[in-house]
Amino acid sequence: MTDTDAPQKSSKRWIKWVVIGGVAAVVLFLAGIFIYANFINDSPDALDETDLSEALTATTEAEVSETTTAPTDESTPTTDPTATTAAPSSEAPAGDAGFDGDWVPTAASEFGYRVDEVIAGVNVTAVGRSNEIDGLLTIEGTMATAVDIEVQVDSITSDDSRRDGQFTGRIMSADEFPTATFNLTEPIEFGEIPTDGAQVAATAVGELTLRGVTNPVTFEVTAQTTDGRIGVLGSIPVLFEDYGIDNPSFGAITTEDDGLVEFVLVFERA
Repeated sequence: MTDTDAPQKSSKRWIKWVVIGGVAAVVLFLAGIFIYANFINDSPDALDETDLSEALTATTEAEVSETTTAPTDESTPTTDPTATTAAPSSEAPAGDAGFDGDWVPTAASEFGYRVDEVIAGVNVTAVGRSNEIDGLLTIEGTMATAVDIEVQVDSITSDDSRRDGQFTGRIMSADEFPTATFNLTEPIEFGEIPTDGAQVAATAVGELTLRGVTNPVTFEVTAQTTDGRIGVLGSIPVLFEDYGIDNPSFGAITTEDDGLVEFVLVFERA
């Protein structure tokens, strides 16, 4: 072996280990993406009629829990044996007029986005939601004559704080445009007030405002009444460029050019 053979072999060995290390890094990166997409990413399913019913039920159960009487001092009788207590009724007041008036959203409501992402070739769904919702629903007979909803953009969060930073920052510019809103522009005719626990479908026409840009929207909604509460489910397709939103793709993450605004709104008497 000449004096030059050893350096050549050492150089080849170094190149081999660099290549092996690079391949291993790529494999680990792809494995990490796979694990995140299939085991760590905890995006909830799309909101549906079951979520609507559960949100209304959760509101009722929370109220029952809050109004439960705490144990009293032993010296104070806890019951009056001569008193009679009527069981609470879960039925709405008789007639369509039983729901007439103004209603406001409760904390059981959810409003947010759903966008398909591809992370290094692996499909995932990005979902962000908020229950910090203000607004007003007005009912007259079988119609919703007014719906005004406002959500603070920086309250919408997902399962990843890095995604949330991108969402409230460069994507939605929450500092400059702090709210997302929906306003009804035509009455929603439901045709009937659903009986307790039943659901009816209708078409809503209004204006959606995202990042300071307002567009007309038409979409389907499902309404349900439960224990004197009103719930409304719906989703609105959104093309990003219609709202001045650049495609959210960033680095190894690419997204579609559109997404969904989805919501379950639970209303109680104003």
